[in-house]
Amino acid sequence: MKKFQGVYIKNEREIACLAEANRIVSNILDAIGEIIAPGLVTMRIEELTQDICAEQKVKPAFQGYFGYPYAVCCSVNEQVVHGFPSDRKLVEGDIVSIDVGVIYEGFVGDAARSWPVGVVSEEARRLMRTTEDSLYVGIGMARPGNNVFDIGAAVQQFVEAAGFNVVRRFVGHGVGVKMHEKPEVPNFKPVLRGVTLRPGMVIAIEPMVTAGTYEVDILDDKWTAVTCDGKLAAHFEHSVAITHDDPKILSISDRGFNRHTFNA
Repeated sequence: MKKFQGVYIKNEREIACLAEANRIVSNILDAIGEIIAPGLVTMRIEELTQDICAEQKVKPAFQGYFGYPYAVCCSVNEQVVHGFPSDRKLVEGDIVSIDVGVIYEGFVGDAARSWPVGVVSEEARRLMRTTEDSLYVGIGMARPGNNVFDIGAAVQQFVEAAGFNVVRRFVGHGVGVKMHEKPEVPNFKPVLRGVTLRPGMVIAIEPMVTAGTYEVDILDDKWTAVTCDGKLAAHFEHSVAITHDDPKILSISDRGFNRHTFNA
């Protein structure tokens, strides 16, 4: 692979492998979405993901990564990212964010979605809708010649205009043969400039948005990040290839492109 400003430039074959990895991830997320309901034990999400990975002959990318014990990150309500699946039951009014990664022929797929559990509050619906919309605002900036920080500036402006906040502690990233490659892709506008986007770069854009403060704490499990004020958080992520023209979303399932609607 070639490099530009320290970032790997992928060729057509490598992007095809990344697209296949992300297709599998997106199919897993589709399957998870079908079972989200009040009363679901979150460990069932882990079991379903492991089953699909075995069927597809892919390896869960998260499991074992710096010691992370599971195939999914399952974050409920005030949990922002990296929550553990457990014997916890989802209840009416919860929101749950699921982040999934797989390794296919040495290449990583990585995507995340949030869902309402049954009937949720208007604030929760608006938070999820804003978070998902901000992801596509960011993707719209993923064009050659733009700076990677242009993505973060656009996401931050959109989110804050809606009255929410973007988490600063965690950011998006390049994706390829490693899950976290250069460049970092913030969801906010840093002071300094970052990498200039070029065709062949593949990045994961993943806004994490909160209803209150953007500050987070890490729980005693050393992984689960929660909002400091206990307010809700949501998380959406796509892996995106930079092309000579429009950005190409790689994390599309067999059902095709499908955005949520968070209506009453």
